[in-house]
Amino acid sequence: MTPTDIAVRVEGVAKSFGNTRILNDITIDFHAGSVHALVGENGAGKSSVGKIIGGYYSADEGTVEIFGDRVTKFSPRDALMRGVAMIHQELQLVPELTVLQNVFLGLETQRAGVLLKGDLTRFYELEKTCQFGLDPNARVARLRIAERQKVEIMRAVAREARIIIMDEPTSSLTEDEADRLHALIARLKAQGTTIIYVSHFLDHIIANCDRVTVMRDGQVIRTDPIAGETKQSLVDSMLGKASEIIWPELPPPPPADTPPVAELRNVYTQTGLKDISLTIRPGEVVGLIGLVGSGRTEIGHALFGADRILSGSYLLEGEVQTGLTIHKAVKRGVALVPEDRRKQGLVLTQTTRPNVSLATLDNIAGLGILKPRAERQRVRRMVEHFGITPGRVDGEVAYYSGGNQQKVLLSKWAVERPKLLILDEPSRGVDIGARQRIHEFIVEMAASGVGILLISSEIEEVINLSHRGYLMSEGRIFAEENSADLGVEQALNRIFHQQSANETSEKGVNA
Repeated sequence: MTPTDIAVRVEGVAKSFGNTRILNDITIDFHAGSVHALVGENGAGKSSVGKIIGGYYSADEGTVEIFGDRVTKFSPRDALMRGVAMIHQELQLVPELTVLQNVFLGLETQRAGVLLKGDLTRFYELEKTCQFGLDPNARVARLRIAERQKVEIMRAVAREARIIIMDEPTSSLTEDEADRLHALIARLKAQGTTIIYVSHFLDHIIANCDRVTVMRDGQVIRTDPIAGETKQSLVDSMLGKASEIIWPELPPPPPADTPPVAELRNVYTQTGLKDISLTIRPGEVVGLIGLVGSGRTEIGHALFGADRILSGSYLLEGEVQTGLTIHKAVKRGVALVPEDRRKQGLVLTQTTRPNVSLATLDNIAGLGILKPRAERQRVRRMVEHFGITPGRVDGEVAYYSGGNQQKVLLSKWAVERPKLLILDEPSRGVDIGARQRIHEFIVEMAASGVGILLISSEIEEVINLSHRGYLMSEGRIFAEENSADLGVEQALNRIFHQQSANETSEKGVNA
């Protein structure tokens, strides 16, 4: 094999943060014009390898070669000039700019420093390639996470990169949107682009990648062709042992006449919910099943007091809520694990301890003075309970893997058991080991009498971890089913059928 056959060579690379070594003797060849997957548990080092290739981290030891040229000093700008672009799991967008401005940031059409018109034409040409259906004039701050992820992908494609690092590119996408992304990847590969694909969705990897590198504890375990791999073989290599992918068993549902912990009656909100009625009983897991944009997250926000209810009723333990705020909701025992842990759930400038304590400080304070010993004891209990790595009460959360950050966020609400727990994409962007622990946590909470609302883009996850499910489309609930009676394909068919019915109804109204 000649040097030109290899787009990126990483050889003997090591990286540490303080006393913590996150990569050790990493050697991988990424072939030109191929899709190469990096898999492993959270904290295995996958994203760190991508950030070194993309110029965001510098290696402490070892070398990186891009198309045969050894890289010495490297930054994201240097990487772009060499044809390397990175799509981050934690999106790197400017919220107050439009989709168009974000896509072409730094690539604007200009003459002598003066911006010219023409980027809109370039955007629509790019849209023909990506086929994402984004509004170029929409402000990014108002987009859902799935749409922001598409913006990040378009930005990388706009730079005509020869090497694109994709870190969890489908974590917020529906299966249909993921299929469109994979079709785009196939087109890019046909043009000679090298894709480095970091993902926890093993089915996507097996279906769309050429080679796979399995990592564990900052080291490369093996690199092999994807042909012949199975989901189980990859999981076994990731964990270092044979393991079975299983769903934990839910406790029995509460009797149908159990008074609800939370109930919505014919609720309309300023965020587009229409005539929403649902109940959640103590010890029951209720799932919301719908596509991105169907209104699932908005129901969670309404229950948490984050979105204003325009009409209808919201009852907590039988009492009608008026003027509910987030602060009041938390006082009443309502908890929300949001879909964007870094922007909405965690304070990344703080350590594990304050992140776990913030929502329930009153319980470890006397006369307004915090009790440090009591705080450390209960945070230590959560660190051990969830297996948060590194196992330090004052660990730097900003440098934790996605799975360990999510465990810190869950600890924030588990430390004092809530009455209603809203979980929005609880296993987004986490490895199979962390996912299993999160699923066990859901069962633990339900068994202890907590009412749970489960929101996830993975319909299989909702069906297997809920007692009942509400099917949603365009801000409305159109059906309620026992989850045991639903299958993924059946649920999707019903959702698409409902969308078609909605479109037909709208055409009739507008005719």
